[in-house]
Amino acid sequence: MLHRLDPRTKLLSLVALMVAALASRDVAPVALFTVFVALVALVGRLPLNILLRNLRSFAWLIGVTALLHLFMTPGTTRWVVPHASLVVTDEGLSAAILFSLRLASLVTAASMLTLSTTPIALTDGLESLLKPFRRLGVPAHELAMMVSIALRFIPVLADEAERLQKAQMARGADFTGGPIRRARRLVPLLVPLFLSAFSRADRLAVAMEARGYRGGDGRTRFRPLQMGRADAGAAILVVLAVAGQIWLATQGQP
Repeated sequence: MLHRLDPRTKLLSLVALMVAALASRDVAPVALFTVFVALVALVGRLPLNILLRNLRSFAWLIGVTALLHLFMTPGTTRWVVPHASLVVTDEGLSAAILFSLRLASLVTAASMLTLSTTPIALTDGLESLLKPFRRLGVPAHELAMMVSIALRFIPVLADEAERLQKAQMARGADFTGGPIRRARRLVPLLVPLFLSAFSRADRLAVAMEARGYRGGDGRTRFRPLQMGRADAGAAILVVLAVAGQIWLATQGQP
């Protein structure tokens, strides 16, 4: 069901849920958001190993965020780390759980959107949502085309970076060691990778001009976007989830 939803429904739902989660300052609304994301992943039959793999790339950011809030938030002392002059407060523990859980849920929700929606459908939905802003001078079709090209070039550039790394390893380059050492070793890959990206972009522009591409004026769609009953049901569930987050956020406030 998740894969068959209209891309506009998924985009608007993701934005609404993210805004409600980012506006929450308590653990309970963020926990509700996390449970809702888990249920959607279960309904969409998204593999858990793929979701965890996407989340693993942000593990360092989640860990740093949790540690900063854990040790730098003032409040009532709970633990004192010996020989380190570090104090863990109740407020710091709550903030660490809140921000790390919220960041992990946001990353998972965004990855669920890309896993359940093709790049073409995603850009078509984005263009449809931006179309009303064309009267204000917003180039809706051009922005959607840029997003589509960027999404399609991500795996291409990843493969190119892997080939460059293997070529340099065959010539004696060493990419092992700690995180800082490996980051320094990857700097020589950036120059040929950027040159390759600019070359691909130039060839793509020539190919688009040769095929008569002139923007979105007068263009039609092979498969027009249509919302159905499933989209209405999904929208109702999202509204209830957002309302639940707002209600939990207002509990306990004066």
